[in-house]
Amino acid sequence: MNENLDPSDEQYTPEEKDFDKALRPLSFDDFAGQEAILANLKIFVEAANQREEALDHTLFHGPPGLGKTTLANILANELEAGIKMTSGPVLDKPGDLAGLLTNLEPRDILFIDEIHRLSPIVEEYLYSAMEDFKIDIMIETGPNARTVQINLNPFTLVGATTRSGLLTAPMRARFGISSRLQYYSTELLSTIIQRSAEILKVPTKEDASIEIAGRSRGTPRIANGLLRRVRDFAQIKGNGTVDFEITQYALKALQVDANGLDEMDNKILTTLIDKFKGGPVGITTLATAVSENGETIEEVYEPFLIQQGFIMRTPRGREVTALAYKHLGRIKDNQEGLF
Repeated sequence: MNENLDPSDEQYTPEEKDFDKALRPLSFDDFAGQEAILANLKIFVEAANQREEALDHTLFHGPPGLGKTTLANILANELEAGIKMTSGPVLDKPGDLAGLLTNLEPRDILFIDEIHRLSPIVEEYLYSAMEDFKIDIMIETGPNARTVQINLNPFTLVGATTRSGLLTAPMRARFGISSRLQYYSTELLSTIIQRSAEILKVPTKEDASIEIAGRSRGTPRIANGLLRRVRDFAQIKGNGTVDFEITQYALKALQVDANGLDEMDNKILTTLIDKFKGGPVGITTLATAVSENGETIEEVYEPFLIQQGFIMRTPRGREVTALAYKHLGRIKDNQEGLF
């Protein structure tokens, strides 16, 4: 996948991660979008502050790059509480979890990213911690083995997941607040880009920010990543200002087209049209034709193409839509041309 359109932050260097943190809003007022979620969270936080209690356990789920980690940090700031951050795959032993939980102060937040990847043993320990604020730990082994119950300070578990369907039912039931984050509109992304440009001290024209926003797949992380790349082009190829012309030049060089599709997205569409007459075609055949793994196509490329209406899943396989023909400048009988 084109790294500039990858919504995860796994490919970021440590410097880019620091930049990413600097661009993140720190309060509800700074956060753009997700109005319904924010309105509810403001009420829950204010009520918890008035009662001086820990906030109910909270689950954020949705595609990567939409602000789940940012919202967890905002909750900590609004509650005036500490936050400890970890991720599901890292907590492989109950002892690791116990160490984190026993160091939490009252009303603190424990943030677990990719919570659906917790090991079953750690998850079982977490149940009693979430419900009763207690954990039982085994000490020693063999005939001397015994359990010790440790009382915990009231805390808030904030879980984030991109695959909420993989959460177990008992785990999902223990979250009092559950919020699904939605993709952002171009207008909202444009305001986010303008805010980021101010923080980065990059003069950015409004039409340039709208152009970047339109190619960001509805994801703030991609929008901020593209802004940083366009800034580099403006610095070297332009006069330091991010305007419409340098933005188009940069995005063309980065192989990001007007609909936010990268080279592989377009290759999938052209293969479906040129080799299979638009489909339907099975995922295995399609994967072989484009020299890519079938699971990668299903998990990485296909969701966005379906959401944007370029392809559809049918019982017989994948088919392109009229929008895909229009996007590629083709007509239905496979002749070159424009609508």
